[in-house]
Amino acid sequence: MLQVRDLKVSYDGVLAVSKVSLDVGKGKLVALVGGNGNGKSTTLRAIAGLNAAEQGSIRFNDMEIQNVPAHKRVPMGLSLVPEGRRLFARLTVQRNLELGAYTRSDRAEIEASLDYIYSLFPILKQRHGQLAGTMSGGEQQMLAIGRGMMSKPKLLLLDEPSWGIAPKFVAKVLETIQMVNQQGVSVLLVEQSLHKALAIADYGYVIQTGRIVMEGTGEELLNNEDIRKAYLGL
Repeated sequence: MLQVRDLKVSYDGVLAVSKVSLDVGKGKLVALVGGNGNGKSTTLRAIAGLNAAEQGSIRFNDMEIQNVPAHKRVPMGLSLVPEGRRLFARLTVQRNLELGAYTRSDRAEIEASLDYIYSLFPILKQRHGQLAGTMSGGEQQMLAIGRGMMSKPKLLLLDEPSWGIAPKFVAKVLETIQMVNQQGVSVLLVEQSLHKALAIADYGYVIQTGRIVMEGTGEELLNNEDIRKAYLGL
């Protein structure tokens, strides 16, 4: 579904990502993991079209999208849930969700999507009239994922979904990501927490100083001695 080849991205002349290549197969959950400042979010934002890539190729469903503007990638089936959630704090839960469907005009199907999101996250249904900014971090993350799902994506890009939320919510958020994936949505998950991400991933890539340094199934990477020592403290 997604093929990234030799991606290179710089900020103000400083190289952030160099020759990154990765694949996401249809229906797969793939993790891109590594420490802070190693290029995870930069790679994800380049795939979404928010960071311009200097070199490389990004193919989505056999179409080269490198030069396609970000807003046109959404109706193609790409949806990004950004780091920090970026919700509209002074709008209600339901209004935030509806804004996630801004590229759609099929009102009946939008209502069906709302019902689906509310079935995934019952807390959002209970609080549909509450202002997003008054919710807890975990609830806001659920809302951000729900908003990302409202465009009916084929590939959901998730940037640090466990960032800034209480541990009791992290397991619920990751469980929901798995549920979304099991219902046919491909997922590219960026996470600093290697253990959490690789534990649910079909396949994973480890990025360090802007380069992919290791790849394999989630289980293979979790059991790799180098990763266990360098990242997991084991």
